Amino acid sequence: QVQLVESGGGLVQAGGSLRLSCAASGRTFSNYAMGWFRQAPGKEREFVASINRYGGDTYSVDSVKGRFTISRDNAKNTVYLQMNSLKPEDTAVYSCAGRVYGASDYAYWGQGTQVTVSS
Repeated sequence: QVQLVESGGGLVQAGGSLRLSCAASGRTFSNYAMGWFRQAPGKEREFVASINRYGGDTYSVDSVKGRFTISRDNAKNTVYLQMNSLKPEDTAVYSCAGRVYGASDYAYWGQGTQVTVSS
């Protein structure tokens, strides 16, 4: 299995930027599609963005399109989420997750990193 550790969260003013990182260890990173999810207080976890094994295909939800960019560096076993033009409603715990090639579900999760956007 793969172990995932997020970093890069913090407090930022509205309109600011953060870059989240998710470092993977334990298995061949390129065997996994990766995703970012977030959970705000009192709300269910929601999908934010995903990237395929080699980075050639990405997808993001409408609420972050044009503001957030997911990318990966397989040589560094890391996936990133660049977040620009942050809004207070982006405040949440952000978690990365791994989905092994051919599987339908994300089976591996990091512990999450807090992102707080002040108005």
